[in-house]
Amino acid sequence: MKKLNYLPLLGLLFCIAMPSKAQLTAQEKADGWKMLFNGKNLIGWNQKNGEAKYEVKDGMVIGTTVANTPNSFMCTNETYGDFILELELKVDEGMNSGIQFRSLSTPEFNNGRVHGYQMEIDPSDRAWSGGIYDEARRGWLCMPEGRPEAKNAFKHNDWNLYRIEAIGNTIRTWVNGVPISHLVDDMTPEGLIALQVHGIYGDMHEGMQIRWRNIKIKTENLRPAPYDNVPVVNMLKNDLSAQEKAQGFEMLFNGKDFTGWRAVNSQEMSGKRWSVEDGDIVIHKSDGSETGNDIVTKEQFSAFELKFEFMLSEGANSGIKYFVNEDFDSGGKSGIGLEYQVLDDEKHPDAKMGAVGNRTLASLYDLIPSGDQNPRFKKKIGEWNQGRLVVMPDNTVQHWLNGFKVVEYVRKSNIYDALVARSKYQKFEGFGAADQGPILLQDHGDEVHFRSLKVRKL
Repeated sequence: MKKLNYLPLLGLLFCIAMPSKAQLTAQEKADGWKMLFNGKNLIGWNQKNGEAKYEVKDGMVIGTTVANTPNSFMCTNETYGDFILELELKVDEGMNSGIQFRSLSTPEFNNGRVHGYQMEIDPSDRAWSGGIYDEARRGWLCMPEGRPEAKNAFKHNDWNLYRIEAIGNTIRTWVNGVPISHLVDDMTPEGLIALQVHGIYGDMHEGMQIRWRNIKIKTENLRPAPYDNVPVVNMLKNDLSAQEKAQGFEMLFNGKDFTGWRAVNSQEMSGKRWSVEDGDIVIHKSDGSETGNDIVTKEQFSAFELKFEFMLSEGANSGIKYFVNEDFDSGGKSGIGLEYQVLDDEKHPDAKMGAVGNRTLASLYDLIPSGDQNPRFKKKIGEWNQGRLVVMPDNTVQHWLNGFKVVEYVRKSNIYDALVARSKYQKFEGFGAADQGPILLQDHGDEVHFRSLKVRKL
């Protein structure tokens, strides 16, 4: 895996957390920074939605939870598009909060409900501080799952330095100099900044507090931080961001045609029900007379990371296969290989077949079931899912779905061999054990859409 060494640069990027001062140094002024909070009062800010208590004391904004009120937001009067924001915060244990940015409050949206991007403040065991949540809209967009350095960046019962870069369609966050989230999205190019006091829920109680200080912003001559290894969540269709390029990703689908793809056991592209429509690869529903018109990449892959999005129609079944061996006799035009299952678990009978759920969505088909996923992160039929498949040089393989790792195994291991021996693949000697192979999109007779297929070699 390609490593980008960014740690020596962090000291140049972020100011060391200092006691409350609410004023800028001469160098900060020369660099274009401005104070967003004057340290004395809340001039330039206004409260929206809930009735949490906000006060200014000792150069800090202090937010206090109040019973029987929804989320509260202390909002800037001005809106901001491109900016870099830095501030320090300290929060009581067990209290949830966040920093809104590029957010909106309009009468036509839920009677003025503040909605938009939020940088999470999360001292819970979940440890998602620095993640990006889309308040009152799409929910979670970026979570630091699978990255211990990001989840451990937040300091409990102490001051934390938060940084947000919002430049063009790229949004990045840091906690205490550690990069947490990298989002590419164009839903809201400009909006207000707000300090959230979350409504009381769970183990929260009245009187919990969060403190903010040294809130400063820069809006001109913005220079983004160097690229790093943070996984990019790119919401733009078939788009390859600068950081993705720096990490070595390439488009596996150009968004226009099937260049680089062919039918299984053929040098030509299959014309049976495959099409490109509005930037999506679409496999159309069969009339029942034929299935199995799978397509594969012309290129072979060994160790790699694949990112992709897929959208199911009701009752649909499909899959993404890897280490496909076209020498195996499938009895038709279907390719045989390891499969990331793509399935409507509720409506397709395959979800109830196999063993212990090993044919459900994101499972290693007929071998390993995907882990249980919180219902909050399960997409509805007709919505786009984010898939990720990682095959490491040591043959460790991971399936990810909507930001969560749901399968992990070691290809060619004794356990893997035992699983294959009891599966439908037992008759294929060396199944899934090739050193390289193409990536396959499956025709199972149902309508499924794919887009934003990106791959990098590891």
